[in-house]
Amino acid sequence: MSDGETTLATPPYWADACKYLAKRDRVMKRLIPQFGDACLQSRGDAFTTLARSIVGQQISVKAAQSVWDRFAKLPRKMTPANVLKLKVDDMREAGLSARKIEYLVDLALHFDSGAIRAGAWEDMQDEEIITELVGIRGIGRWTAEMFLIFHLMRPNVLPLDDVGLITGISRNYFSGDPVSRSDAREVAAAWDPYCSVATWYIWRSLDPLPVEY
Repeated sequence: MSDGETTLATPPYWADACKYLAKRDRVMKRLIPQFGDACLQSRGDAFTTLARSIVGQQISVKAAQSVWDRFAKLPRKMTPANVLKLKVDDMREAGLSARKIEYLVDLALHFDSGAIRAGAWEDMQDEEIITELVGIRGIGRWTAEMFLIFHLMRPNVLPLDDVGLITGISRNYFSGDPVSRSDAREVAAAWDPYCSVATWYIWRSLDPLPVEY
């Protein structure tokens, strides 16, 4: 991350969620013990997390990391005000497309102007936060849901647009047969109110390395 002072936070509900899911769902009972103490971790601030998700769109994880590393060196500190001062040419040289530069500037404007009320999120429902985030160019529902899971660590997000979740449900619950959104919703009924935790374990079943945003 930007300054080596990254503190990782873990959700206080994780152990309770694991017990609950193992009782209610045979697949979770099998999956959860396979990953030991590993759990969801939140890092960075809201602006940096969303900026990273824009930089990473439609490119590989490796490519996204190298573009981010170059981009993150441009401002002294990664803040909305500092990003608004950057030159477009410098951002292009870091490997950002014209569209992604527009998205990053729009993101910075939303934060800098106070249109995004990050301080109020604690008291807001998931759907209200999603509505606020998708008002920013370049952020769709999937990105907003990833933000709820990885940054705000909301316990009950079910990202039905996520390819990994659908693939993992297909493999773990339907022997690899194709799965519709309603099939996925039916499986996830047993996960409520800990859909985020179950989703994280489904992702792990496909790729043991934890996902971070």
